[in-house]
Amino acid sequence: MALGVGIVGLPNVGKSTLFNALTHAQNAEAANYPFCTIEPNKATVAMNDVRLDALAAIAKPAQIVKATVDFIDIAGLVRGASAGEGLGNKFLANIRETDAVLQVVRCFADDDIVHVEGGIDPVRDIEIIETELVLADMQSLEKRIDRISRQARADKELRKELEAMEHLMKHLNGGHPVRTFPRTKDDALDTTLTELQFLTDKPVIYCANVSEDELDGTSDQVARVKAYAEEKGCDVVVISAKIEAELAGLTDAERDDFLASYGLQESGLDQTIRMAHHTLGLASYFTAGPKEVRAWTFHRGWTAPQCAGVIHTDFERGFIRAEVIAFEDYVRLNGEAGAKAAGLMRVEGKEYVVQDGDVMHFLFNV
Repeated sequence: MALGVGIVGLPNVGKSTLFNALTHAQNAEAANYPFCTIEPNKATVAMNDVRLDALAAIAKPAQIVKATVDFIDIAGLVRGASAGEGLGNKFLANIRETDAVLQVVRCFADDDIVHVEGGIDPVRDIEIIETELVLADMQSLEKRIDRISRQARADKELRKELEAMEHLMKHLNGGHPVRTFPRTKDDALDTTLTELQFLTDKPVIYCANVSEDELDGTSDQVARVKAYAEEKGCDVVVISAKIEAELAGLTDAERDDFLASYGLQESGLDQTIRMAHHTLGLASYFTAGPKEVRAWTFHRGWTAPQCAGVIHTDFERGFIRAEVIAFEDYVRLNGEAGAKAAGLMRVEGKEYVVQDGDVMHFLFNV
């Protein structure tokens, strides 16, 4: 399952520097002028998970395959992007293709790096971006309302959808994102939501980019971002893009020592991926054997057949049963044989809801 996280923000907030550091791929030019990123840069990054190492120590596989996240660095946005200012149209189209938005906001002062708005104010920057996204969604919705209005005169179901869209337009007009609009189980907006892929319907993570001496997250600017995020029901990650850039070229041992010198246990990359998984309601199950130990990403609440389908659609279609061992039991009992001998390898059917960390083997027939 591919997870795409779009890195967005105003120009010169550290987006491209962060992208370079996060992906260890220096293919997004970090420069001190607006629009240095003109085409979206994409890189696939492996997700570090210490549970894979514990499983591999027991299974001794030929290879370890980690879950991955696609990071997309998207051109900086400015006021008026929804009306085509700057690279607005490209920016908005690129966001539409992502699963979640990592909105980088600048919380550090640096006289050598200009700010497009003239000063440091992360909440103002967030509101500029979100206003532009709301305006863009209003434009998309207005076009659909105009089209549906003509057809709805002779179609009762379309009249229901039209009424729902008009309520949504009022919601947007109040400056509120689509993701906060009340939904019902049998929502007349389902078709609209699917077709338009509203920009403000995507989960948002606010990324406070701080200086090296403010990584404890207690600065006034970070506190403002956290308060804003809490009000909006969004997650926050605090990182220093500059430190992430320094980490990029280090060995694992050097990296651990460097992080420890700042009192950190994980890098900004690890924090960001973990936060993205949490925001999107994702988890990992594992397969373990002599050929490979592998992490598979799934949505929390998925059943065993749905999770089997992550490996291959045939697994879901022909699902018979799943053999399941909890991660803790697998490690404590030194693998499958020990867990099975202790009666802790369970056989689960189609209704089983897979848990984060389950070690699984699927039986299927097609």
